[in-house]
Amino acid sequence: QVQLVESGGGLVQAGDSLRLSCAASGRTFSRFAMGWFRQAPGKEREFVATIGWSGRSTEYADSVKGRFTISRGDAKNTVYLQMNSLKPEDTAVYYCAAANGGWGGTIGNAYDYWGQGTQVTVSS
Repeated sequence: QVQLVESGGGLVQAGDSLRLSCAASGRTFSRFAMGWFRQAPGKEREFVATIGWSGRSTEYADSVKGRFTISRGDAKNTVYLQMNSLKPEDTAVYYCAAANGGWGGTIGNAYDYWGQGTQVTVSS
């Protein structure tokens, strides 16, 4: 089992930045890719960004490309999401997810473990 705990959410104004963190514990000796998803009120969960086990491969949703950056810590069991130029439409609960293997992709069902989520609210 892998446990994921997100942190770093909060209330900010449009144009501000936030950095989300996700710490993995448990069976962290296994190779797993990590991703970020988000869910706004009344909307379906959507893909935000993903990073492979090595940290060399990343993929982003078009809506955040150029503004958000996903990265892994040196110990591989932490993943970050640097969010710049935040917009009100970025308001959502952000979830960290982990997928067994080297790559997770953009589909939520491919991920095996999920965190509890952290709220990000961007005011205009």
